[in-house]
Amino acid sequence: MTTSTPSRHLLTTGDGHGTGTAPGSRRHGVGFWLVALAFLVAMAFSTVPTPLYPLYMARDGFSTFMVTVVFAAYAVGVVISLLLAGHVSDWVGRKKILVPALALELVAAALFLTGSSLPVLLAARLITGLGVGMVTATATAHLHELHAAHRPGASGQRFEVVSTAANIGGLGVGPLIAGFLAQFVHAPLRTPYLVFAVLLLASMVALALTPETVEERLVRPAYRPQRISTDHGDRAGYLAAAAAGFASFAVFGLFTSIAPGFVASTLHHPSRALAGGIVFAVFGGAALAQTLTSRLPTPARKALGLLAQAAGVVALVIGMHTADLAAFLIGGIVAGIGAGVLFKTAVGTVVAMAAPAKRGEALAGLFLISYLGLIVPALGLGIATLTMSATAAMTWFAGVLLVLLAGVAVLGRRR
Repeated sequence: MTTSTPSRHLLTTGDGHGTGTAPGSRRHGVGFWLVALAFLVAMAFSTVPTPLYPLYMARDGFSTFMVTVVFAAYAVGVVISLLLAGHVSDWVGRKKILVPALALELVAAALFLTGSSLPVLLAARLITGLGVGMVTATATAHLHELHAAHRPGASGQRFEVVSTAANIGGLGVGPLIAGFLAQFVHAPLRTPYLVFAVLLLASMVALALTPETVEERLVRPAYRPQRISTDHGDRAGYLAAAAAGFASFAVFGLFTSIAPGFVASTLHHPSRALAGGIVFAVFGGAALAQTLTSRLPTPARKALGLLAQAAGVVALVIGMHTADLAAFLIGGIVAGIGAGVLFKTAVGTVVAMAAPAKRGEALAGLFLISYLGLIVPALGLGIATLTMSATAAMTWFAGVLLVLLAGVAVLGRRR
């Protein structure tokens, strides 16, 4: 769940020639789509467990709280990887990061296939997060460079649409495929991981055939983790963007962790295919909205994101109180649209305010705070369900989120 705007672009091929030396290169055009598919598979695999969590809960006696702990392990892995390895491909090349990242996800798939005990699930989700953290920024930069090599001087619209679809759309495709397989195919806790293991292997082969776009440096800079900075001359504006990222990821975290459990238990619809379809609709709405609103002025996009996310969360709560699946689904889609638009606006705001030399630090700070939004609210909901009903916990979640969205609006007006 990252931006489609890489912080650095090193438009050189692996043989040391500029990407503009071969306009319309077919290899770069084919490579663009191969990387996009690999990106989609990697992101889709990260959400495969989402519709399966109710099965783990029923079979192994996991509570909603333990599901959120397993989910949090994934988010922690992403944060660690973003900080430690998200920028290394600028030195060693894109493929030398992307292929090992997919290998990590393949290891996670093997763990899922070998057992379902809590330690195994925690390890598998942590490793998945490490792989995803390596993929997101690197694949986005690789797509940008391949697009520029294939269509030098052309608009970046194709790159933006495809990278958004692979990133956010992939997060929705994973639950859709996993939910369908779990509903209609034998061994629901094994078959989805087996299918994605094959897809990950195929993606690694595809990446090996893709042109490199960064020449490996003979003399590399001294390694250090990605710097984090929140001081970029407009503290109110940065704080508003960070709070918007936190709120957006809170909605994404809700639907990739415990929302399928709510649908199965509170709304009494245990279908795994339905659970996967709901998550797909939420992320599909987010990806589509990000693309369709790209030409809107920033204030209009921000207002749309705030209003849609607030209205969607209210509809979610109404759907849970009335046990109305339609209201819950509509609320989820509207909230997903709002979250997608609001996060894209937050990224654009930070990119615009940060000096070029500190843009990576500014985005790293934004992503760190945003991923805390993926972890903290989901864990809070899990803890709350230990002492109150899921509906009551969701009501509190909505209340806190509405206050946060109001704070984002106030900070934005002050700026």
